[in-house]
Amino acid sequence: MKKTDEMLRYDKMVEGALRGVVRQAVEEVVASGLPGDHHFYITFMTDYPGVEIPAYLRDRYPGEMTIVLQYQFYDLKVDREKMSVTLSFNNVPERLVIPLAAVSIFADPSVNFALQFQPMGEGGEDDGTDGGPDGPGGDGSGGVPKKNDHTTGEVVSLDQFRKK
Repeated sequence: MKKTDEMLRYDKMVEGALRGVVRQAVEEVVASGLPGDHHFYITFMTDYPGVEIPAYLRDRYPGEMTIVLQYQFYDLKVDREKMSVTLSFNNVPERLVIPLAAVSIFADPSVNFALQFQPMGEGGEDDGTDGGPDGPGGDGSGGVPKKNDHTTGEVVSLDQFRKK
């Protein structure tokens, strides 16, 4: 057994616990909706195994994409492994399935809260890469469906929230 195999991996434990915060926040929105001014920016790796998004979005956002859950989103679901949501892009509803391990940034700007995660391997393990995401380079062009009582997602750049 290698020496590193004998060590408790507190970094992985903390990472798993923080991903649980994301899951619990989404669970609360599924149960009760978004309270007050809360809204979520969720950045995820588009090429992560298990991510299901339309090919044109994967082509437009190779590597990372950010969605916003705020005004119009539909059929939000979450379990221990993944979340799914229907968002509208150019007035076309699209179902996105995002493994929680694919999430690289979770932010709620209404309360100045953000979590940044290290890339994870397929089994939820750290993939050994260093550093975090460089940002999605999104341009806010995610679609907005017809106005109703649900909430929407859009693709945005998180650069405006990063310290220079």
